[in-house]
Amino acid sequence: MTPQELEAVRARLETFAAEVFSCFARVDQRRWGERYVRGLLTDGARKSMEPMAARLGVDRQGLQQFLTDAPWSHQLVLAELAWRMDAAIDPAAWVIDDVSFPKDGQESPGVAAQYCGALGKTANCQVAPSVHLVTDAASCPVNWRLFVPEQWDPTTPQVEDPAAVAARRCRARIPADIGHVPKWQLAIDMLDELSSWGLQAPLVVADEGYGQDGAFRLALTERGIPYVVGVRSDTALLGIEACRTVAPYTGTGRRPVPRYRDKPRSAQQIVTAAGRRALHTVRWRTGSKGPLRSRFAALRVRPAGVRIRRAHAGEDLPVCWLLAEWPSGQSEPTKYWLSTLPVDIALRRLVRLAKIRWRVEHDYRELKTGLGLDHFEGRTWSGWHHHVTLASVAHAFCTLERLNPKVPAAV
Repeated sequence: MTPQELEAVRARLETFAAEVFSCFARVDQRRWGERYVRGLLTDGARKSMEPMAARLGVDRQGLQQFLTDAPWSHQLVLAELAWRMDAAIDPAAWVIDDVSFPKDGQESPGVAAQYCGALGKTANCQVAPSVHLVTDAASCPVNWRLFVPEQWDPTTPQVEDPAAVAARRCRARIPADIGHVPKWQLAIDMLDELSSWGLQAPLVVADEGYGQDGAFRLALTERGIPYVVGVRSDTALLGIEACRTVAPYTGTGRRPVPRYRDKPRSAQQIVTAAGRRALHTVRWRTGSKGPLRSRFAALRVRPAGVRIRRAHAGEDLPVCWLLAEWPSGQSEPTKYWLSTLPVDIALRRLVRLAKIRWRVEHDYRELKTGLGLDHFEGRTWSGWHHHVTLASVAHAFCTLERLNPKVPAAV
C-alpha cells in the first residue's frame, strides 16, 4: 500500500491488530506487532528489518528484538487469527500446500538441498507446509510448519556427525523436541492443532504431494474429515465391483479367508478403460480469461495400496471417488484425485472443490510479492515462525479489506 492508502485504513488496521495481538501480555509487544504488520503492508522492494524500520521511522533494533528475541507465542496469534478468519470467510475447504524459500547459506533453520517449488528444481531452500481457509472468493493461511530435513535431525541414521548437527540446531535455536517428520505428518499436526483451537475442517484439499501417501488419507479418515486429494496416475485401485471371496478349502493347512482376488489396476488404466463415454464437460468457475472448462470422469473405486490394505485387513476396502481430468486433444488423462465426498455429490461441485487449490497459489503470490513472506533474513526458529505469522496477519487484513463492501475495489 502507498502511504496514502495505508493512512486511509490506519484506524481499521490498529483495531484489527489490537484484536489479533490481544494475547500479548505487554502493551509494547502489541505496539511492535502493529508496527511490523504495517511495515509489511507498506510499499517497498524489501520487507526485511532495516528497510522496514527506515520506512516506519522506528528503531531497527527494537523491531528486530520483537521479532527474534521476544518470547511471544505465534500459536496464540494464529489461533486468534484462525477464529476470526473462519467466521469472516466461512471456508468451503481447508487447503494444505507448501511453499519454498531459496537460500544462499547453510545456517537458516531447515535449509537443505531439496525440491524448491519457487525454482522448479532441487535447490538450497527451506520448505514450509501451511493450511489455508478457502472459498472461491477469499482465502487466508492460518497455520504453518517449517519442515526439518533429515540432515537437521541428529537422531536420524543418515547423520554422520550428530554433534555438528546439534551445534547447528543450537545456533538456529531449534527446540529439542522438534525433529524430522514427513510433510504429511506436519499437515496432520496442523489440522489437529486447528481442531484444538475449536475449528472444524469442512473438507481437506491437497495436491498429490500429500494425497499420494496412504497414511495421510487414513489419518484424515480416522479424524472424520472428508477430502479431495491429488494422486498419481499409477495409484493402485480396484473397481467398485471387486469383492472379497473365499477360495475352496483343500482339506489341509489353514482355512482360506476372504480376500480380494482381483489384481489392482492403476488410476490411469481404470479411467482409460472407462473410455471417453465416461467423460463430461464441466465448467467449474470463471477465470481471468473467461469460463474454465474441461472434461472429467468420476468413477467409484476402492483404493488398494499396501498401506490401505493393511489398515483394512479382514474387512472390505472403502469406496471413494476417482476423479480424472481428460482435456480435449490429450491422448490420456492429465490429473487424478481421490475423494471421500458423498456418493450423490454433483460432478460440477466435485470438480470445483478439487480445483479450489488455485486460491492458495494466489495467497503465496500475494504473500511473497506484496507482503515480504520470503524477505526474512534471520536465522532463528522462533524468528522465522514470528515472521510468517505476522505476514499471515497482514494478509488477513488485506483479505478482510477486500471482503468489506465499503472499501474501494482497488484495495
